[in-house]
Amino acid sequence: MRVLVTGGAGFIGSHVVEALERAGHETSVLDVRADPARDVRDPDVVARAVAGVDAVCHQAAMVGLGDGVADAAAYVSHNDLGTAVLLAATAEARVPRLVLAGSMVVYGEGRYTCPRHGTVRPGPRAAADLDAGRFEPVCPHCGTDLVPGLVDEDAPVDPRNVYATTKLAQEHLAAAWARCTGGSAVSLRYHNVYGPRMPRDTPYAGVASFFRSALARGEAPRVFEDGRQRRDFVHVRDVAAANALALEAPSAPGVLTAYNTGSGEPHTVGEMAEALAAAHGGPAPRVTGEYRLGDVRHITADSTRLRTTLGWRPQVGFTEGMREFAEEDQPRQGGVGRRPE
Repeated sequence: MRVLVTGGAGFIGSHVVEALERAGHETSVLDVRADPARDVRDPDVVARAVAGVDAVCHQAAMVGLGDGVADAAAYVSHNDLGTAVLLAATAEARVPRLVLAGSMVVYGEGRYTCPRHGTVRPGPRAAADLDAGRFEPVCPHCGTDLVPGLVDEDAPVDPRNVYATTKLAQEHLAAAWARCTGGSAVSLRYHNVYGPRMPRDTPYAGVASFFRSALARGEAPRVFEDGRQRRDFVHVRDVAAANALALEAPSAPGVLTAYNTGSGEPHTVGEMAEALAAAHGGPAPRVTGEYRLGDVRHITADSTRLRTTLGWRPQVGFTEGMREFAEEDQPRQGGVGRRPE
């Protein structure tokens, strides 16, 4: 299969290229880092890139919380306009398969259960609560403490920042493309991806990258809130393998199918910082109580659909992956197209 990988020179995209080539596919890359003139928002460039390909893995994106709404136009331009240009070109070229780099951020908060009211959806956390150190969401009906659980693909979407909104818009665009063309579309909703080639020193990098950079400077990683916020840290090679499987597996034409892509093993942010610090040899993390208003408290994946439908299994364990990540020389990258979430 001939596969175009947008963002194929970046963190996740470069691993996707390697996974596809190991599986025997022929790849081409569209990425502004490889060539500044090859922008996914340029219709002529994209039309040439999709000519003759059998599938597209769309990894190119501007990621992270960024700077509130100050860079909203940049997010919409890179993520949504770029996706629209790409999909229009693939429709014209009759490309039948698309794998989209989706994100768990479309859910907002994860799944919560109240002892009295069952499954509930807490609203955004108030700044006053966060200032007072009240980090856990409570039941919107009775104010009772909630029990976090795994979120599945049928959970309601509730994007809570600009980046999350653009990622959901990408899925809607891909679904419209599938309906209009009869093509097969898959969104892999990545959870917290980490591993080799992860960027650093940029407001769009993930928390694992910030912790590793601090350790490299001999500084203690600064853990926000109380460090007990739960995430699903999944290794980039496992995410790349999911892309290869999604391309090759039979899928329904005319619809978009979403798959959570996570390890299935929740860990707290504090545990992740401790694992990195231990692998690096210190210093120990420092819990600061600081917060980012756009962050959610807990979001962890139920990846059963990906495992049962595509036969995907993560191969890199948490301790092993964090040790490798801590020891890797860090590339200095920044800007558009990085996917550290």
